[in-house]
Amino acid sequence: MDNAATRAPHIVVVGGGISGLAAAHRLLGAGARVTVLEGSAVLGGKLLAGEIAGAPVDLGAESMLARRPEGVDLARAVGLGDRLQAPATAAASIWTRGALRPMPKGHVMGVPAQPGTLHGILSAEGLARVEQDRELAPTEVGEDIGVGEFVAKRVGREVVDRLVEPLLGGVYAGDAYKISLRAAVPQLFEAARTHASLLDGVQDIQAKAAAKQQTGPVFAGLDGGLGTLPGAVADAVRAQGGAIRTETPVLGLTRTADGWQIRTDTELIEAEGVILSTPAWSASALLAAESPVAAAELSEVEYASMVLVTLAFRRADLAGLEERSGFLVPPVDGRTIKASTFSSYKWQWVKERGSDLFVLRTSIGRYGEEQHLDWDAPDLVDVSLGDLGEAVGLSARPVATEVTRWIGGLPQYPVGHLAKVARIRAEVAKLPGLRVCGAAYDGVGIPACIASARRAADEIIATSTLAQNTQSDAGQ
Repeated sequence: MDNAATRAPHIVVVGGGISGLAAAHRLLGAGARVTVLEGSAVLGGKLLAGEIAGAPVDLGAESMLARRPEGVDLARAVGLGDRLQAPATAAASIWTRGALRPMPKGHVMGVPAQPGTLHGILSAEGLARVEQDRELAPTEVGEDIGVGEFVAKRVGREVVDRLVEPLLGGVYAGDAYKISLRAAVPQLFEAARTHASLLDGVQDIQAKAAAKQQTGPVFAGLDGGLGTLPGAVADAVRAQGGAIRTETPVLGLTRTADGWQIRTDTELIEAEGVILSTPAWSASALLAAESPVAAAELSEVEYASMVLVTLAFRRADLAGLEERSGFLVPPVDGRTIKASTFSSYKWQWVKERGSDLFVLRTSIGRYGEEQHLDWDAPDLVDVSLGDLGEAVGLSARPVATEVTRWIGGLPQYPVGHLAKVARIRAEVAKLPGLRVCGAAYDGVGIPACIASARRAADEIIATSTLAQNTQSDAGQ
């Protein structure tokens, strides 16, 4: 029997970050033939495994939400289930008003259910302002509103500046007053639409969470580093017959009668379908000819850049450091670092793999405050050590340092982001056999990126064009 009638459709995935790899994994599971094209020499995007002083570390994302299933499910599917690991400690602090203060419990992205939990973080005036929430008229949020704008109207700017900003900064490296409430904190957006009081809305969110009786850790990492996940997914893709090419930038896309023609710097590749799993600016350039409206929307997506400074010390030199996962830093306090993670306390695998070392890292850079990106590595190390000295009394010198610059690493989700994404998807859907996925659309976290990839893959497989093309010799 001629296999032309049963030949599986060929799908090209552009971009070898975790979203593209997850899309490829999903497509192969559905029976497609898959080629992944990655422009750089390294797979994984913002998930990057490295080492310092001979000990393995993450040089990019280090944890993922465990209570959202997509990330842990993918890790298990590619054989890493026994390496999933919860943080050894979840005790975190806020470095504000000249002291490290415990992160208050019972909050939703910094918004408390009980104002009393914020003593020491807010001033007396700030605490009194929080209490006014239940006396205020409801705040109209419309189709969307900035997180900072809404929270400040309800409970005052101090809550935004001292809690919401550093927490959101850890996710987006953005400006809380510009970030979309609907996109970034959807549970608060729904609470705003259904409760006159924000405090009452947070209490309701917490009551519903308690009713679900969710147990287990909120976050998860991997023994050996979350940066090992892309390699495991890539191995699974190859094991199922998928092709992965690095150092293969895609220069153009052209719609053909039978599907798509993908132009690299060395060849033309024919495919029935394409998934663009690239940053928005790259997707914009590739769609300029075939979907100028989508390309224009994508070109407006802005990104923040940041630097991670990883420091390894002799463990004995940090013996007096209080055990916690790390601390966040409100921008309003004028510090350079925005956070520090005490990796050897937070992750058991870091402690075990570098038994005589203590590893910690700092992050520097926010949207609109990226002048530090141009500093030399020694200067970034020195400013990190200076802030750490003030925060925790650290005076030791590191035995090794590693500076990792993530240029354009975090897409920004301003007010109206979800409406923009809907418009992009509506335009892209007009192109048979093409979809987009990645951090620019439905969330920057790893589970959200994987969910975006699965959605794109499922829609590609379901398209009638692909079904028809499996009955032809198109693209071969």
